[in-house]
Amino acid sequence: MSKSKTVTADNAPAAVGPYSHACWAGDLLFVSGQLGLDPATGAMAEGGVEAQAKQAMNNFAAVLKAAGLDWSQVVKTTIFLQDMADFPTVNQIYAGYFSAEDGYPARACVQVAKLPLGGLVEVEGVVNAAR
Repeated sequence: MSKSKTVTADNAPAAVGPYSHACWAGDLLFVSGQLGLDPATGAMAEGGVEAQAKQAMNNFAAVLKAAGLDWSQVVKTTIFLQDMADFPTVNQIYAGYFSAEDGYPARACVQVAKLPLGGLVEVEGVVNAAR
């Protein structure tokens, strides 16, 4: 499978810094952190952490699609939360994007002092195209 070095997803918001939506390393795709930014407006999804978590996961999905991959190939994610009290809400939303049948990816979830653009949640991951 021939791959370019980076992936740009037309249906994900533009990067907020000098980085790509994702980069290939062999069969592994490293997906940059996705915030709850609405790709159409560039603004944070309105509705708090629930809306931002859904949008962040949808943005991640857009990167997967642009790379020709899907959720079953995700092998590791990291979730960054502005407030760990939001963990149950984000966890429930996150679970809806994966299938127990395919096996859940490995994951870490950490609270951070601040996220870019005042975000409440950010999701990054590693995807195995050979899976």
